[in-house]
Amino acid sequence: MSYRIETECLQGGYQPGNGDPRVLPIYQSTTYKYDSAEHLGDLFDLKAAGHMYTRISNPTVEMVENKIASLEGGVGAMCTSSGQAASLMAVLNITSAGQNFISLSTIYGGTTNLFAVTMKRMGIEVRFATPDMTDEEVEALIDGNTRLVFGETIANPALNVLDIERYAALAHRHGLPLVVDNTFATPILCRPFEFGADIVTHSTTKYMDGHATVVGGVIVDSGNFDWAASDKYPELTTPDESYHGVVYTEQFGKAAYITKARVQLMRDLGSTPQPLAAFILNLGLETLALRMERHCSNAEAVAKYLEANDKVSWVNCPALPSSDQHELAQKYLPKGCCGVISFGVKGGREAAVRFMNSLKLAAVVVHVADARTCVLHPASTTHRQLTDEQLVAGGITPDLIRLSVGIENVEDIIADIEQALANV
Repeated sequence: MSYRIETECLQGGYQPGNGDPRVLPIYQSTTYKYDSAEHLGDLFDLKAAGHMYTRISNPTVEMVENKIASLEGGVGAMCTSSGQAASLMAVLNITSAGQNFISLSTIYGGTTNLFAVTMKRMGIEVRFATPDMTDEEVEALIDGNTRLVFGETIANPALNVLDIERYAALAHRHGLPLVVDNTFATPILCRPFEFGADIVTHSTTKYMDGHATVVGGVIVDSGNFDWAASDKYPELTTPDESYHGVVYTEQFGKAAYITKARVQLMRDLGSTPQPLAAFILNLGLETLALRMERHCSNAEAVAKYLEANDKVSWVNCPALPSSDQHELAQKYLPKGCCGVISFGVKGGREAAVRFMNSLKLAAVVVHVADARTCVLHPASTTHRQLTDEQLVAGGITPDLIRLSVGIENVEDIIADIEQALANV
């Protein structure tokens, strides 16, 4: 039976049988018993379905993966130990030393460092495109060694809305997949596959968990990209000798990409989510639809208050009609633009710090997308490693305050902001 997304948050992934536990069980085991060596051998040859070792897969984790795949409308998903691990493996799965990929510059600072520093040491080059580039300018960055295009649905913290259809069409013209980090939007607000994206990633640490309790990530495969027709991905279309010559596109069809990510990269890199972490993530997923509705309405109300305050120099919230992202937000995010907004306080960096230090309800933490309201100054924290040029390219100014609006009573949130602004 097919359910709407709000129901799928609760009912998806795990279906208990007669007399089974009603709540998703925690299979806290590293290993599994089999009746014969032959059966286990078939598992290692990828001829049989099942769990070999929890570094690669686990029943609790698998059921959460199935729920997330269903929420995004994909053919399969793989949970990871962090959002950074998901971003790394999403790219590494189809990119090798000597090759390159295109990324929008308006992405999370940690992802910028991963792409520009760590992956550079692996011999993989990232080529950043700014949102104001024309298609021709972006396509000029593409050559015969380019393997994918990457962007965020709602950029962290610049809050640029990705024109998914535009970049999907651009990527597909060159036989490349579009990979979209959908962390801020979640599938409740936007399902990128419906607009042409091919792979979706999340830091599940954020809204999916929603309570700042467990770090995690996930990669979701749409199953829509034709890896064989593109003729650029021998990793998927030629024999993998580490599995006695299996060809992923031939044996696993639409699930070729996500299968390779699991049985090769997760096997070798071991960025494994623990069963308990998956259990906690599932609790967050159950209320995701409800929380996103409240996050969005609270954030829009706070943004409108800030826009009318004479101590605030600017406000960035795609839900506001005054935002230059409003048109794209109406197209891709008609249900709301998440709970994250950004703004500047008159007086620059010093005023921003004074404001943050005066908050009482909102906590200054290195986190975002939590049920509780929290605040951060990206230029001096999460994006501290970036150069001034990278900060500008990422849409980050010295006075930018990132406010993650929680699900408390919105009048209490506004009152806290008001008393903090009084000290500026």
